Amino acid sequence: MARIAGVNIPTGKRVPIALTYIHGIGPTIANKIVESLNIAPSRRINELSDDEVLAIREFIDANLTVEGDLRREVQMNIKRMMDIGSYRGLRHRRNLPVRGQRTHTNARTRKGPAKAIAGKKK
Repeated sequence: MARIAGVNIPTGKRVPIALTYIHGIGPTIANKIVESLNIAPSRRINELSDDEVLAIREFIDANLTVEGDLRREVQMNIKRMMDIGSYRGLRHRRNLPVRGQRTHTNARTRKGPAKAIAGKKK
């Protein structure tokens, strides 16, 4: 099992698909990595040599922010918005949708289960 950026990559999958298991790498970036390192996209992880795996690891370390660093950066951005009191920060603080969705109905994922209101039945 190959280990890249602290993540165990599944060995039986094609290289671009397996790279998406790393937080911060989606399909587009995975294809760009494969293309820039001249690795055939149809090859599987277990078919790669140690040198190719090392090349992928070094490319990711040099050019991308992934996994723990990316998660930390996102959390720091959210914390900064909350500290300066921006609208988005207030929405994060109140645990409400941040990107303009309606909350009169829906938004149950973010708000949690509906709470019954006493005396509402008639």
